[in-house]
Amino acid sequence: MSDRRRFLGLASGPVLAALAPRARAQAARTLRIIVPFAPGGPIDLTVRMLVEKVRDSLGPVVVENRPGAGGGIGVTAVARAAPDGQTLGIAAVAMHAINPWLFAKLGYNPIRDFAPVIQMVRVPNVLVINTETAERLRIATLADFIAHAKANPGKLNFASGGNGSAGHLAGEIFKQRAGFFAVHIPYNGGGPAQLALLGGQVDFSLDNLATAAPNIRAGRIRALAVTTAARSPLLPEVPAIAERYPGFEIDTWWGLTAPAGTPPEIVARLNEVFGAALRASDVQARFAQMMAEPAPGTPAQFAALIERELRRYEPVVRASGAKVD
Repeated sequence: MSDRRRFLGLASGPVLAALAPRARAQAARTLRIIVPFAPGGPIDLTVRMLVEKVRDSLGPVVVENRPGAGGGIGVTAVARAAPDGQTLGIAAVAMHAINPWLFAKLGYNPIRDFAPVIQMVRVPNVLVINTETAERLRIATLADFIAHAKANPGKLNFASGGNGSAGHLAGEIFKQRAGFFAVHIPYNGGGPAQLALLGGQVDFSLDNLATAAPNIRAGRIRALAVTTAARSPLLPEVPAIAERYPGFEIDTWWGLTAPAGTPPEIVARLNEVFGAALRASDVQARFAQMMAEPAPGTPAQFAALIERELRRYEPVVRASGAKVD
């Protein structure tokens, strides 16, 4: 054995022993972001885009997907994590505004258990109709749709990702404001609901624009209106339902939270870094391709949004009768 190889062999034990604490310290400083859904969806993709931008400022960042229970498994994991700034998670309309009224038992309190960091995006919901159905029924505009629905009560049906889902509740609010009846068809998730719409098994849905956009562009479904208070810059030619029914406004939104008790200075630093990433021109361009609008603000602004949306959805969920035991 050469002197060099003998030296390396003798030194490897002490060297590795000396490096081990440093490696553990480095691992302890890795920031993890828990995404409560499977990889590949809009929330997961936007988080991964931001991770690329913040690593230079924050060091190692990993995305951990924990799907299940309508997002509840991942959200609960964040609520129970140490408030040391090393774990972040997602707050979204489903988990923080709808599920608290939908689930009989919830593993977290949407207000008490989290320190809001920053709202990431807002995504308009969009009223879409199967293109073949639209042509057969001669529906080209929102006015056409409402006139047909009122003249044919119960003959149209709409898809959602399940009872109590954001798409279901958006549909119920729209039906109430417009004064027509349509049959709700719940599916086991947004993917099957979209396939049913594309296949013509259902007539329309109120989906988020990030999910619906590829099929709108391909001409498989037709966008009749967005649910935001004004027209979306991402789809400016499509009117807002609020133009016909003032005050109508439904957004899909999500952002980052830390466990409650995370020191304010850490929350402020995270807000600063992720806010800069969200304002970066390349990130905004990539989000725009997904039909998602960056919406960075302060932690207080995001906290106020969560509280406001939680209050708003309580009567909607109760009126829908949807429950998950």
